[in-house]
Amino acid sequence: MPCMASTDPPHVRTATQHRGSPGTAPATGADATHPLRTVTLPGLTLAVRSPARPPGAPRPDAPPALYVHGLGGSSLNWLALMSELAADVDGEALDLPGFGYSPPPEDGNYTISGHARAVIRYLDATGRGPVHLLGNSLGGAVTTRVAAARPDLVRTLTLVAPALPELRPQRSALPTGLLALPGVVGGYRRLTRDWTAERRTRAVLALCYGDPGRVTEQDFTDAVAEYERRLGLPHFWDSLARSARGIVDAYTLGGQHSLWRQAERVLAPTLLIYGGRDRLVSFRMARKAVRAFRSSRLVTMPEAGHVPMMEYPEQVATAFRRLLADTGTGPGTAPATGTERDGG
Repeated sequence: MPCMASTDPPHVRTATQHRGSPGTAPATGADATHPLRTVTLPGLTLAVRSPARPPGAPRPDAPPALYVHGLGGSSLNWLALMSELAADVDGEALDLPGFGYSPPPEDGNYTISGHARAVIRYLDATGRGPVHLLGNSLGGAVTTRVAAARPDLVRTLTLVAPALPELRPQRSALPTGLLALPGVVGGYRRLTRDWTAERRTRAVLALCYGDPGRVTEQDFTDAVAEYERRLGLPHFWDSLARSARGIVDAYTLGGQHSLWRQAERVLAPTLLIYGGRDRLVSFRMARKAVRAFRSSRLVTMPEAGHVPMMEYPEQVATAFRRLLADTGTGPGTAPATGTERDGG
């Protein structure tokens, strides 16, 4: 089960934190183009990236946007799309608690609701809402909860391969679900203790990309370095296992707390993006998602895998700009929420 190490690729550049901080790595291009800072709240510290200014500065009236990564991922997963949209939105990407450069939450809460509260607390503390909220995989489930619970914080919602409950998950996704079982992570660590970071990275890319051959040699080298950094973090495996358990628990919730019921409560115009070669979130769930979100539109990308924003950032950016134009939520416009169904 080589895919269990993570479900989102470490991405293509190494992150660094402030000098002297735990997990510090050598400075790389990511730090020059998307500098990292930390935001400290009571019981919670979040690492946040945003594009350097200038160049690529957004218009003065560009609306704010927040990007939320998936299981095992980080803010680095959004760099390509953030660069594409740098002139359209004032974007930030955060590391969820326990991932990237964010330390574990003090309360140990890695549930979907716990991650959603972290996002809400960040938006409330910084006063950036309402934002264009974008989420991938686990981040898609988290941002769905945010949009349902706090519509005042969300202008539009963009979900890229969101981890919403499936009654019959793909067989290729089952190893990730097994991370939630007690003892599985420990067994996997023993089984793979001799694996190199290169081998682990190749396994993750094969799981997440529709065509791993699209990853350049330099991008692969950077991803390996980032994976090595993560493996050195004392909380790496625990954060991964507990967040995986949070996804499984959310899948079993019924009634008003069900993620699908939460989706029905979302008021914001919603863009849904699904990859035809996704091995973690079934392509067949796209139509169900269109029916659930009341003001939704669907973009399918037949050649993409689980991370279309990394594989085809230009196409994802085009779809997002169309959402802004069609809903009147782009630069220079006032916040608005959607009430009409655009798809399904």
